[in-house]
Amino acid sequence: MSQSRTAAMRAVPGSTPQERAAQGKEARSRSPRSGHAVYRPSPDRPDPLAILEEQSEARVPELIPIRYGRMVESPFRFYRGAAAIMASDLAGSPDSGITVQLCGDAHLLNFRLLASPERRLMFDINDFDETLPGPWEWDVKRLSASFVIAARANGFDDAERARIVGAAVRSYREAMRGFAGMGNLDVWYTKIDQDRLEALGTDQLDKGGRRKLARAMAKARTRDGLQAFDKLTELVDGRPRIAAAPPLLVPLTELLPDAERTEMEDRFERLIETYGRSMTSDRRVLLEDYRLVDMSRKVVGVGSVGTRCWILLLLGRDGRDPLLLQAKEAGPSVLADHLGASRYLNQGERVVSGQRLMQAASDMFLGWERVDGIDGRQRDFYIRQLRDWKGIAMPETMPPAQLAVFAELCGLTLARAHARSGDRIAIASYLGRGEAFDRALVTFAEAYADQNERDHQALVDAVRANRLPAEELPAL
Repeated sequence: MSQSRTAAMRAVPGSTPQERAAQGKEARSRSPRSGHAVYRPSPDRPDPLAILEEQSEARVPELIPIRYGRMVESPFRFYRGAAAIMASDLAGSPDSGITVQLCGDAHLLNFRLLASPERRLMFDINDFDETLPGPWEWDVKRLSASFVIAARANGFDDAERARIVGAAVRSYREAMRGFAGMGNLDVWYTKIDQDRLEALGTDQLDKGGRRKLARAMAKARTRDGLQAFDKLTELVDGRPRIAAAPPLLVPLTELLPDAERTEMEDRFERLIETYGRSMTSDRRVLLEDYRLVDMSRKVVGVGSVGTRCWILLLLGRDGRDPLLLQAKEAGPSVLADHLGASRYLNQGERVVSGQRLMQAASDMFLGWERVDGIDGRQRDFYIRQLRDWKGIAMPETMPPAQLAVFAELCGLTLARAHARSGDRIAIASYLGRGEAFDRALVTFAEAYADQNERDHQALVDAVRANRLPAEELPAL
């Protein structure tokens, strides 16, 4: 990351709240809030398909058709895989000059239910593959456009979409103003847990919406490591092993011949041993009580398809005491070409550090390491539990009022994450009490959703013309 971006994340030491607020107001003269409404493709805008193809060059070749197959399904699925395209489009766009730790891919499905190490159900951002310091506006714009795209898929009209996006941005603005008035520790202690979710449901959801929220929270608690163990493994000669479901889940035994497989198993055992150094000492002791028994390559997500991702099965006390870890390849952030390289030499450390900074509570097995791959090349990975009380929103089932409440929740969550790393007082002052920024983002989100639809159609046309391969497979 550039020094200017790094320095701008924090307030000047010793500056007063009044001075920080004045800096935020002064930023309006450089970048008026109304200016964020504008989205015009650059005359020399890169070919979006060329951006996708460039990403594919570093990925597992046989998995690329699955990525394109998932992205052609709908404009929203395309958007999920197009973080690099949007980063290119946002580069050079107006911003206040105030930076934060960005999620980098803050679309609505990357906000979800998960468990804290203390076994409390939380709502937070979940995906940090692209995290990097940068303009806070970029995350808000990516979130806003995702709501328009999802709302269009539901057939919502212009006014309904405007209310949903306006709810997300207003929630971000008002939450940031609230954080600006809080002490530093109070900001860091803030979390969105089960109690706050239930209160939100009581205040803003009708009876049907409250029932849906209760079911979602109850279901999330069942989606834990043991449930994943039962779903993804089978007994082989009396011992649990990851079941094959090619090409989405391929055990190491089916990827490599015996000699090479044994060497790779040794590398993974060393990975488990050495990645523990990136964890706190108490959690490292816990990790050491498990032993690695099997591993499998897994296809994950939409934008991540083709990156190297491994599922590692470890056992503790006995065969019914599993720990499923996911070791996912971490390359440079898609933001790096526009914001500068990360200060972390290990891209896995970049992801983990960003996640710990933005989340209220992170997975207790979160860590990073660099290892040699099947092809002998060194690659960076970050490691976390495969599943720990996972609950994902289903916007396609939400009527406009419920999607607006979910948008408010996402806006609040994003503001909390940004307030931990950036100058919350300056951002709040820049946003102000009025709705100028809210209205601007409603206009921007519609314009960028139009761009996303054009880009999606370009991919559909390329697949139909056999320029790009596509294979459609159901998710595991």
